[in-house]
Amino acid sequence: MMKFRFRRQGADPQREKLKQELFAFNKTVEHGFPNQPSALAFDPELRIMAIGTRSGAVKIYGAPGVEFTGLHPDTATITQIHFLPGQGRLLTLLDDSSLHLWEIVHHTGCAHLEEVLSFQLPSRPGFDSASGLPGLTRITVVLLVAAGDMAALGTEGGSVFFLDVPTLTLLEGQTLGPDEVLRSVPDDYRCGKSLGPVESLQGHLRDPTKILIGYSRGLLVIWNQAAQCADRVFLGNQQLESLCWERSGSTLVSSHSDGSYAVWSVDACGSLTTQPTVATTPYGPFPCKAINKILWRNCESGDHFIIFSGGMPRASYGDRHCVSVLRAETLVTLDFTSRIIDFFTVHSTRPEDEFDEPHALAVLLEEELVVLDLQTPGWPSVPGPYLAPLHSSAITCSAHVANVPAKLWARIVSAGEQQSPQPASSTLRWPITGGRNLAQEPSQRGLLLTGHEDGTVRFWDASGVALRPLYKLSTAGLFQTDCEHADSLAQATEDDWPPFRKVGCFDPYSDDPRLGVQKVVLCKYTARMVVAGTAGQVLVLELSDTPSEQTVSVSSVDLLQDREGFTWKGHERLSPRMGPLPWPAGFQPRVLVQCLPPAAVTAVTLHAEWSLVAFGTSHGFGLFDYQRKSPVLARCTLHPNDSLAMEGPLSRVKSLKKSLRQSFRRIRKSRVSGKKRAANANSKLQEANAQLAEQACPHDVEMTPVQRRIEPRSADDSLSGVVRCLYFADTFLRDAHHGPTMWAGTNSGSVFAYALEVPTAAAGGEKWPERAVEAVLGKEVQLMHRAPVVAIAVLDGHGRPLPEPYEASRDLAQAPDMQGGHAVLIASEEQFKVFTLPKVSAKTKFKLTAHEGCRVRKVALATFASVACEDYAETCLACLTNLGDVHVFSVPGLRPQVHYPCIRKEDISGIASCVLTRHGQGFYLISPSEFERFSLSARNITEPLCSLDVSWPRDSAHASHRLRESPKLSQANGTPGIILAPQSRDGSPDPICSKRSDTLELPEAMLSPMSIDSATSADTTLDTTGDVTVEDVKDFLGKARTIQPPATLLGAGTHGPWPLHVDPTCPARVWAWDLALSSGVDQPFLWAVGHP
Repeated sequence: MMKFRFRRQGADPQREKLKQELFAFNKTVEHGFPNQPSALAFDPELRIMAIGTRSGAVKIYGAPGVEFTGLHPDTATITQIHFLPGQGRLLTLLDDSSLHLWEIVHHTGCAHLEEVLSFQLPSRPGFDSASGLPGLTRITVVLLVAAGDMAALGTEGGSVFFLDVPTLTLLEGQTLGPDEVLRSVPDDYRCGKSLGPVESLQGHLRDPTKILIGYSRGLLVIWNQAAQCADRVFLGNQQLESLCWERSGSTLVSSHSDGSYAVWSVDACGSLTTQPTVATTPYGPFPCKAINKILWRNCESGDHFIIFSGGMPRASYGDRHCVSVLRAETLVTLDFTSRIIDFFTVHSTRPEDEFDEPHALAVLLEEELVVLDLQTPGWPSVPGPYLAPLHSSAITCSAHVANVPAKLWARIVSAGEQQSPQPASSTLRWPITGGRNLAQEPSQRGLLLTGHEDGTVRFWDASGVALRPLYKLSTAGLFQTDCEHADSLAQATEDDWPPFRKVGCFDPYSDDPRLGVQKVVLCKYTARMVVAGTAGQVLVLELSDTPSEQTVSVSSVDLLQDREGFTWKGHERLSPRMGPLPWPAGFQPRVLVQCLPPAAVTAVTLHAEWSLVAFGTSHGFGLFDYQRKSPVLARCTLHPNDSLAMEGPLSRVKSLKKSLRQSFRRIRKSRVSGKKRAANANSKLQEANAQLAEQACPHDVEMTPVQRRIEPRSADDSLSGVVRCLYFADTFLRDAHHGPTMWAGTNSGSVFAYALEVPTAAAGGEKWPERAVEAVLGKEVQLMHRAPVVAIAVLDGHGRPLPEPYEASRDLAQAPDMQGGHAVLIASEEQFKVFTLPKVSAKTKFKLTAHEGCRVRKVALATFASVACEDYAETCLACLTNLGDVHVFSVPGLRPQVHYPCIRKEDISGIASCVLTRHGQGFYLISPSEFERFSLSARNITEPLCSLDVSWPRDSAHASHRLRESPKLSQANGTPGIILAPQSRDGSPDPICSKRSDTLELPEAMLSPMSIDSATSADTTLDTTGDVTVEDVKDFLGKARTIQPPATLLGAGTHGPWPLHVDPTCPARVWAWDLALSSGVDQPFLWAVGHP
């Protein structure tokens, strides 16, 4: 029978309003290093940097907190990025030879990145003088000339096209074909061979009419765009890779495919040069790889920098990724661990300056960004405030710590500074400092902890937009590994030439997979920490401000409890070093607890007030008193048939036959049970349908949601003994008296609750009591369906979660209600259930799997503050499902509040890596090197809020492309603005951009002071211009007075630019219209900026 219940007469409007004030889903910022970078650019005037990726994303970085992100409509690799200096605009070239113009637009005081125009080079026959084939019109290189007004496009066919950048239209009649260049070349050089693709285009810093063109064959040409002729020709014979024009224009340097570079003199007599001044192979004489890019930077001291990538000896070091820096007699070969994408120098670009004087070298690698200080001897690395490689070693776990005390924060920062001290002579700061961060200072400090495969734990400042590295903890020094021996051998075999220098921190190789960190817990009030690893090692560490040398106490806990019939077939335990060991300032290990068998730790928790640490593996769980260095409890959770747990994750002896047999048994069992249910239910279903057809269902009732049938899990399923969660609480378990308890949940739906006898020190006494901690099993709960237990939490008499250790005793949180009855919330993969304590009787539940068809993956109790009332907040249960959705439930009623799609259900690694915070935010990995940050709270949002001071062009044509389409007046949040829909080159609206609902306003630099003031002080909007005729405009012209606005306020109409006029009756209203009224236009083009 289908159940009915009366529907409540509509939703509670007050509650719905409160939900809007509490909950809101936003994906706010991407932390970390961009995945698969492919292009790099730097604007020396605005001091901002752009990185393009193979997925078509554009990311712009400035000062910490200044970030802009854009995404191309099509997933294509960005091959080149070029800034229009000082304008906040950039040009991107994709691998499909399409060009895209982007602009940083200010909107409601903040800025965002927007695509304005796109362009595809036509490939009709005869257009390219080399060939009409599409493959030969592929753009190979782009050069911005004339302060960004024009772009030169080198193609694979050898032609150079010229493009008007503001409109992205080709300049007809200015195309330079290879035939024109060959006229300036001697006959013996032609030899019937083509020049090949255009490999490089370089502009002259002081003479924008001259362009240096380099062809693949090796020919170099200085082309005079004004005179349309070749000023100088350099007859190179080696395949060209890169070019650089020295600042004064008197010297060229070219790099080639054989690992050599050549220096050419432009001041030499004659227009034809056959031999370079200098030609050298830096790492010869044996065959070398190509020098892909070369830079020449001069200095006031008289010498110069030559910086190039590649060129290494092919046989010996052909697999190295190197950038060489040469100054006078000093050569350093920077050796990186990932492929080099591009690099640039931070130097003076003002034409009046005589020297480059480079300050820094920035190298973009496939896995990290490295910046070197070129002013300090030794050229040290400059630590970056962001873009640190999260995946320097693969991330294996992560945790978030909110509201970190200021004292602990300062101690962690100090420990991190001692790890990487900067040279005293170094004065260079992070050189990418453009833009202004408008976000307020975070009200609380947040730490993001990441555990890694190499046994390290990294501490990140997650308080704001920029994820800043603070400190790195390494646990490998406690164990004996072969890494020191391997390093000594590597050092012994390397010669002094080339002079390699290891740079960067990306190191994807782990010395021993057993070092991998599986769980991390930090007590922010006592500065104690627990790190658990793959080989069953559990380390208790304590923060120390000074280096020390001490012995680590080692204990072992047998979780099998001498159970017969089980033999561990996995990896061996790690061998700890014995005796006193030196430890740097920071977190130093005090106790090492080794689980036996040495399986990976699956759960861990710490209670610093009781000096207890609990840990669990696939075999059971244990409790350890790290103050007395003695084990308290060990409990085996293995099922008699659970032999798969004895093989370990690194074992190669897993039984394929057994796993297949178990799979077929499950399939057979489900088919048989399904047939039985169908046979028995067929007749009953027909009867129920007949009865329902006769009944008239009233309109004010609704059926209960259909509940899916959940198949109980077999008790002998593999890995049923895995401990999924551990929890400490001071609550009621055995009687009416509360006390310390420990809770453990397993993969088979079992919950074990232990009552703890924890002796307390005498008041004012420093000596710890000698009596040991005792644990007694108080309750044991077995959930239906044997669903894995994901989380456990105890709620006080008011339904609030219990505070963390030391929070209540130090008056850092509201003391829990210990008078009323407590309850325990048990979250399994299928449902949430609240039991009363100490009876452990079911109080309320929500069957998530039965109602929604999904399973719980991550759970957290979070506090959601209201945006309308600062003093109001609710504690709710947030969970992430295997479908990637986030659900929020009330506590303790377990009523659904909101749910949002967050992660793609196919992104299994992203779902598994998700971390939910205590204040309604979350992190998950969108790539091995990037965290996506999202917020469920309407109040607690961390997102980029920044601006950029740009200097707009002064010619009206520069702004014409933004105002081609009739703007539509709109009002968003009470602020009027102009919506500008980007167009493609054919004039049709861009279907991708037209879907955006953002209201785009003109940048502040494009508005006169009058229009800005009027826009901010107005309280009405202009809805429409109405039907305006030519006579109306002429009458209006007689009353209006013409003003002289900034040239950028002129827009291009169909018949030319529009002047701007001001209504004398309302100066705030600025009208622009098409002047060509005499051409018979019945409807002039009218639009408004601001309103009365």
